[in-house]
Amino acid sequence: MSRTLSEEQLLGNTSFKTFEKQFKALADEKRLEILSLLSNKGEVCVCDLQDHMNMPQSKLSYHLKLLLDAGFVTREKRGTWNYYSSNRSELSKLLSEELCCILRPAD
Repeated sequence: MSRTLSEEQLLGNTSFKTFEKQFKALADEKRLEILSLLSNKGEVCVCDLQDHMNMPQSKLSYHLKLLLDAGFVTREKRGTWNYYSSNRSELSKLLSEELCCILRPAD
C-alpha cells in the first residue's frame, strides 16, 4: 500500500506560498546584485546601496522590500538611515551550493 505525504509533512513549517515569495524575490537581476553586495560587504547603509545600484530610491526600496519580505535581508534602523544585511541562514536553506557560494562573502 503506497502512502502519500501531505504538504505539511514535506515542508515542515514552510508553505508553498513562502517558497513562491522567496523564488519571486530571487527572480530579478537587480535583487540578486543587491544580495551579492550585502553578502560581500556585510551591513550596508541604504544611502550607499542607492549610490552603488545607481537607481532611484523608490525602485531600490521596492527591491529591498521584496527581499525583506522573503526573509533574505535584515534591516536595522539607526537614526534616519536603514542598514541592510543578508540573512545567510535563510539563503542557505533555499539555495543550491553553487548559488550560495556566489552570495556568500569571500573569506
